[in-house]
Amino acid sequence: MGKIRKVKVKVEDLVLVFGKQKKEALKLLNEGCSKKEILAKTGCTIGINKANFEIFEGEFFVIMGLSGSGKSTLLRCLNRLNEPTSGKVFINGEDITRKNNKDLLEVRRTEMSMVFQKFGLLPHHTVLSNAAFGLELRGEERETRESKAQQALDTVGLNGFEQQLPSQLSGGMQQRVGLARALANDPEVLLMDEAFSALDPLIKTEMQDQLLELQDNLQKTIIFITHDLDEAIKLGDRIAIMRDGVIEQIGTAEDILTNPASDYVKAFVEKVDRKSIISAGSLMFEKPTVVRFKKDGPEGALRKMRSTGIEILPVVDAHETFLGFVHISEVIQSAKRKELTVESIIHTNVPTVSKEVTVEEMLPLISEIRSPIAVVNNDNRLLGIVTQTSLIIEATKYNEEEIIELKEKANK
Repeated sequence: MGKIRKVKVKVEDLVLVFGKQKKEALKLLNEGCSKKEILAKTGCTIGINKANFEIFEGEFFVIMGLSGSGKSTLLRCLNRLNEPTSGKVFINGEDITRKNNKDLLEVRRTEMSMVFQKFGLLPHHTVLSNAAFGLELRGEERETRESKAQQALDTVGLNGFEQQLPSQLSGGMQQRVGLARALANDPEVLLMDEAFSALDPLIKTEMQDQLLELQDNLQKTIIFITHDLDEAIKLGDRIAIMRDGVIEQIGTAEDILTNPASDYVKAFVEKVDRKSIISAGSLMFEKPTVVRFKKDGPEGALRKMRSTGIEILPVVDAHETFLGFVHISEVIQSAKRKELTVESIIHTNVPTVSKEVTVEEMLPLISEIRSPIAVVNNDNRLLGIVTQTSLIIEATKYNEEEIIELKEKANK
């Protein structure tokens, strides 16, 4: 039985309306009118349209969409920088939409921190002072706040830059200061609004890598906004795709790529490099026919092959531990020799993979073996098999040059 995950953030029927006739617009929305119809009748724009989702403690949750999709608007509703028109936002089980300004300020100072796209640094303050700014607003003593700020700067790799001004730093380093300022508050939830979109590609990649490393160590609940699907796939445990204020789909990258919930999502992700995302767990055939070592001899194995029409079968022991594969031609010869077990004909020198291994990682294996690929758990128990046919079908979605290149790498 899996571990029960704690819900950190919960959003229920969240609606945000921009314009003067909010009540009328909300009424029309509840009656089923479209965003376009509501705009025509009231002059109001539906920014967020009945959003519902949960984010778990320690989860890296990415909200993405094109410009105007409502992603940043939604993020700002979570800490009420945008005041929701209706609906609820729960942080640790408490509805922050009901909190007064004083209590809301306390939530922002202690439970949530935000990292903005434009860094938001104070130009005439040092790096250390900028990192400590949130703690200063909280009212902490100078020695305490500077100590915490220094720890945060150390965490993001800015040791030695404490007395520099923001203008003396590169864009990537400025963004690290903004991240350090958020981390210095030791928030439970970190909100990041297109934090890396203003950075050069190389610096952006470095910041993504560093954020993933930080997350491995700190295990914060991170809600990250981006318009870059590759960035969303790289960073997110789960991804929410938005369009016109509506959440079209929420799921892992693999969920979204293999089972898009709408034509919009399908079109949105169709150019993604699937081979680095689709895993053995998605492709594998679960509960395959197996030969049970010691229980099934060559005659028993042959009967199973003939009844299923499968010429290569995995062999497992009494504990479902994977031992290898047997091939029909060798099973027939073993049966003719009147052998009692398949021990002498098991191909044991075959690769095994975990459920998480991707097509990209499995593809080179097809040039090395004639058998399917066994998918096993940490105890080497057989979970399923990926046939060469299914792998090749998946591989044909990529160009021939990529496949040849992968095979050549495997043969070196």
